[in-house]
Amino acid sequence: MFPLMLIRMLTYNIHKGFAAGNLRFMLHQMREQLRGANVDLAFLQEIQGRNTRKEQRIKGWPLESQFEFLADELWPHYAYGKNAIYDHGHHGNAILSKYPFARWDNINVSHMRKASRSLLHGVVTIEGQRLHLVCIHLDLFTHHRQRQMGILSRHIADHVPMDEPLIVAGDFNDWTGDAERHLSNDLKLTEVFQETCGRYARTFPALFPLLPVDRVYYRGLEPVECECLTHKPWRNLSDHTPLLAVFRMK
Repeated sequence: MFPLMLIRMLTYNIHKGFAAGNLRFMLHQMREQLRGANVDLAFLQEIQGRNTRKEQRIKGWPLESQFEFLADELWPHYAYGKNAIYDHGHHGNAILSKYPFARWDNINVSHMRKASRSLLHGVVTIEGQRLHLVCIHLDLFTHHRQRQMGILSRHIADHVPMDEPLIVAGDFNDWTGDAERHLSNDLKLTEVFQETCGRYARTFPALFPLLPVDRVYYRGLEPVECECLTHKPWRNLSDHTPLLAVFRMK
């Protein structure tokens, strides 16, 4: 049994383990910082499942998948959606969890074979209560993103009961706020930074965050605190900065 019904989560586009510009491989430093964040759930985008070319030429490239390397002993449960597939490997989204998954499904919404755009939907059980988790990575182009938001809306409406708590987090690539119409108006979801700070968190580019492309939406939970991790060393690890939020189960 868990003594407190508090859920500590983080969402992070890890850029396949590289810093901005792809010049420095930072996966080992990412793992150290993720462990220090001590979250129960990590929603990760652009995570490498396999890359045989980089295995041979990048010093420190892990023998296992990046999500297994990051999970290590801290997150015994994980789900991975293999979306972008090519001759030498694949990458996609992952959810690392301290709680066991009752089930998970991956919906690939990419319009190109090598694009990592998907909805990874997992369900974990905490003290007998189901918590739905959806890890998002949407398209850069508005017309593709609108189609993907429509798929997300229908999926949540069809598969997530209104009385079961839900977190939808990830890289929305939505700096104009288009997602709000679907998630807030249609699905009654609330964005945690918008609710508690009055505006979305700016997460990209990591060195000088200007665009609010990463989000954390929730339903059926009570927000306790949230933070955009823009300080060192986070801002030097990937091209995005992570978002951290704590929720209380109702």
